[in-house]
Amino acid sequence: MRIVNMSRSTRWIIVGLALVAAGAGGMVVGAAQAPAAAQAEGDPLIAGFKSTYPASVSDAVEIVTGKNGTMRYDMKLMTGSNLVGRAVTALARPATPAESTAAIATKHSGEMIDQARPGEVGVIVMEGTLDIAAMGNLMATAAMERGMAGMVVDGAIRDMWDLRRMGLTVYARSKTPRTTVGHYATVARNVAVECAGVTVRPGDIIVADEDGVVVVPQERAAEILKEAQAIDDRERGMYPFIREYKSLQKAIEKFNRI
Repeated sequence: MRIVNMSRSTRWIIVGLALVAAGAGGMVVGAAQAPAAAQAEGDPLIAGFKSTYPASVSDAVEIVTGKNGTMRYDMKLMTGSNLVGRAVTALARPATPAESTAAIATKHSGEMIDQARPGEVGVIVMEGTLDIAAMGNLMATAAMERGMAGMVVDGAIRDMWDLRRMGLTVYARSKTPRTTVGHYATVARNVAVECAGVTVRPGDIIVADEDGVVVVPQERAAEILKEAQAIDDRERGMYPFIREYKSLQKAIEKFNRI
């Protein structure tokens, strides 16, 4: 699974040089990035969550729903940066070699990526293993070309060097060079999945940074965003108070927040 064609970065450097030579000013933006930004502008909830801290969103999910919405501690940022977008999902389960050929091992996850809209977040669940790679550089290339915001994988990923080169944002629980073919097969796409301890449904909002990954139930998203913004506002008032009085305890007493 190695890409031998010209890299995306090389292509866009060439395009950028051509525009400069032609006298065009401004920044050249990759084809995958522009549609994602456009979708965020068209979805006020996505735009709102992009301006909040995932830690505040995590707190807000619990306050509004009474349930934890944060994935397990080992769901880590592998490549890329912060991530906000609506989820599309795929589910994979153990399979015999005959049931896990190259054509069908990643059928549903491949379809999920191929049909994804710009700005969406792919969520892939590998039931029962952290030792088989759910995706590598070929799937990542497709996700980039579709303009996806990123991927969240309850399982392993591989081809880290290439995913890092592409700049695709990926959160995962482990990494391994071991292939899915012969071991696992996807069984469904765009269904509710249990991802690192939290239920994710198509259309739920994923909010993530280095702290971890939070799932916002779509039907409560507006309430949760409002609560997260209130938490952010409260904390912004605490910083100068702490500096002025040099006391964390006084700030906690005044703002009822930690």
